[in-house]
Amino acid sequence: MTTQYDKGFRSVYALTAHVVFVTKYRRKVINKEIHQRLGVIFDEACSKWEVKLLEFNGEDDHVHLLVRYHPRIELSKFIANLKTVSSRLIRKEFEEYLNRIYKKPVFWAGSYFVASCGGVTVEQLKKYVEQQANPE
Repeated sequence: MTTQYDKGFRSVYALTAHVVFVTKYRRKVINKEIHQRLGVIFDEACSKWEVKLLEFNGEDDHVHLLVRYHPRIELSKFIANLKTVSSRLIRKEFEEYLNRIYKKPVFWAGSYFVASCGGVTVEQLKKYVEQQANPE
């Protein structure tokens, strides 16, 4: 498997993150229409941040995003923006449906999951670093 690298002015990088958002109280509120709309919202938000949405999917109580981003992106701010924008738009567009489930204007749980991911495992990287020649 070959890794494709992105190039900046003074950098070469391959930064990919797996992000998971869970609905508030893990309620099963994501139906087909909301799922499709979330895909569009996330794609548009990623474009504004110059982030590439590689994959999006989910179930009725959570979603997974696989994103590729530039080193200048502050991942926590980007994720906070994704949650804020998507929650606001989904609550506005599906207000009647969500008001039957939630008493307050909420959609996502306060927390999120994020993991960096790449083309090699940590063990492979450790082995590579260990095999480097020491300066003499």
